[in-house]
Amino acid sequence: MFAKFATAVVVALSAFSVGVNAAPTTSSGLIARGSSISFDNWGGYSSLSGFDNFYGSDNFDNSHFSESSIQVVHESEVVCHSESIEIIQQRLLVLQEMAKRIITEQICEVETQTVVFEQFHSSLHGFSRDLRHFSGRNVGYDSHIASHFSNFYGSDGSLSTDDWGFSGSDLGSSYVVPSGSNWDSSSSFTSVGNAYKAARSAVTKF
Repeated sequence: MFAKFATAVVVALSAFSVGVNAAPTTSSGLIARGSSISFDNWGGYSSLSGFDNFYGSDNFDNSHFSESSIQVVHESEVVCHSESIEIIQQRLLVLQEMAKRIITEQICEVETQTVVFEQFHSSLHGFSRDLRHFSGRNVGYDSHIASHFSNFYGSDGSLSTDDWGFSGSDLGSSYVVPSGSNWDSSSSFTSVGNAYKAARSAVTKF
């Protein structure tokens, strides 16, 4: 059950961020995504102190995450099980609102809220490329990082503030690749491409 939910979490978060194609820019016009801009204390905001330590100043959205950094711990033992689409959508919406709660309750400077959200939003685009088999990475999730989902709340129901002891560079060290998908190398590039284009055409532009 946890494996199914963890997989749904990653898929849903990817849907939440699908279509992150343009590089976000800072107020000074500098391109943030894919560049080597340091955001440590950027703009003089102390709430950004240590920002670069998580992924690195040259890896804003973890776009340098590669197949070589993945250590697959389970590949055939975990099998995907299709659930009602409404069940999946419910859980994804909860994750979406949880991200909003963390950003608005635990960051008070709106500039830092913006930088952190753009990092989160942009980093998920990589999973969209995984799903379409464009990245060369196995389609899966880090089970160790996903296991911290149950630690979001403190004993009093508030958002937890303890350090969970990992950084962005640890992503992929406990990778699970569920089996059982219907991917067919002879036809899925086309069918998934069509699904992606249909989903993108349905996205409201603001």
